[in-house]
Formats: sequence, structure tokens, C-alpha cells
Amino acid sequence: IHKNRELKVNREMMMQQQPFPPQQLSPTTINTGAANDLSSGGRSDGLSMGPTLDEPVSMTIMRDLNDVWQKLKIVLMPMKSFSTDIANYSNVENDESASVASDKSTEEVLAKLRDWDLWGPLFICLSLSVVLSWNASKEGAEVFAAVFITVWAGSAVVTMNGQLLGGTMSFFQSLCVLGYCIFPLDLAAMIIAFLRICGLSSIILNIIIVAIGFVWSTRASTVFIGQFIVPAKRALAVYPVFFFYTFLSYLVITL
Repeated sequence: IHKNRELKVNREMMMQQQPFPPQQLSPTTINTGAANDLSSGGRSDGLSMGPTLDEPVSMTIMRDLNDVWQKLKIVLMPMKSFSTDIANYSNVENDESASVASDKSTEEVLAKLRDWDLWGPLFICLSLSVVLSWNASKEGAEVFAAVFITVWAGSAVVTMNGQLLGGTMSFFQSLCVLGYCIFPLDLAAMIIAFLRICGLSSIILNIIIVAIGFVWSTRASTVFIGQFIVPAKRALAVYPVFFFYTFLSYLVITL
């Protein structure tokens, strides 16, 4: 009896001295973790980064079209949150929650712009080139190539100017913003083409329509790009944008 008790005591002491064995992961656990990473776009924090390998192509296309539409809405209503910031700051003593809500909306808009894509700008550039080349029936191919090259080359020059001035916006983010902001001029070109078909076009009416599109495009792009440039250099980064949209407006009126 005494020997059995001594053996039990010795076993308990040995078990206490031994370290805990390492926890082994089963193949099922490993596969489940890998599947979760794939479903979240390859990230371990669960945030989606885009299309996954196992989703249908139609779902990916619809998500991309929805992203394009969301950015177009931002351009059509250029940074409404920024325009309300001044009013919120003037009433900050009465209602601090208003400024907090405005800051959140501003960050949401800037986050959407940081998630850049080139599908929307490409579609807008192609539609503008097609409309203007259709108006110039005799030299349609030359006009199409000229408008297409002007849009992308001008956007690249404006982007490089902002980069040299120390802008925090990346190259493709700037291309994305400038491309989406052409949309008001694209609408102006479509309206002018429709008026020409109906026989209601006139030079004064065309100038008014293009002027509205020009102000709209310039306002939207300068507000977006100005958020990523230091105030001391903001004017130097914005004035090439003004000339870029001025030249595009000239093409819309003359072609």
C-alpha cells in the first residue's frame, strides 16, 4: 500500500514538472483558416479587398459597376460634406455631433476615392471620344484618337505635377479622380449632340451647356485633389487642372 502511494505521488510530481504539450492544428482547422482568408480577399482581418476566386463573374461585374456608380454620384455631388463643414464649425459650440458626423462623411468619401479604379474613367473617356468623333463625321477616327490621347496624356501631366509638389495621392488615384470628373463634360457633349439631332443647337446654348459642365468638372476635381496637397502649394497643383478642363471644353464646343 505504501509503495502504491509513493508511486502515485511520484507520478503527480512528474506530471506537474512536465511542460504543456504544444497544441496541434488539425488539417480541418488549417483548411478552414485558408478558406476564410480566400473569402476575405487574402486578408486575415476579415476585410474584403475585392473579387474572390470562388464568386461568380456576374457578381464581380455588378460590384464593379456599383463602385463606378458610387464614384459618379460623388462627382455629381462634389463633396457635399466639405461644403457643410463651415456651417458645422460655426455651430460647434451648440452641437459638436454635427462636426463629428461631417468628419466621418468626409473620411468615407476620401476612402472611396482611395479605392481607385480605371474602368469608370476608361468608359467616360471612350464615350466622350465616340460622341465627339460622331459629331465630326468626316474625320471621326482622327478626332477619336485625339480626344482619347488628350484625356489620358493630360491626366498624366496633371498627376505628375501634383506628385512633384508633394501630393499624398498616388498616381492611379489621381488618374481615377480626373477621369471621373470628366463626366459632366461628357454629359454636356451628349446634350449638345442630342440638340443637334433635334435641330435646336446654337453656339450660345452650346457655350452655356459646356460652361456648366466645365465649372462642375473643375470644381469637383479641385476639391478632391486639394485635400491631398499642402495649402501652400495647392494653387500650383490646381491651375493645371483648370487648363486641362478648359482644353476639353474647347474640344466639346468646336467639334
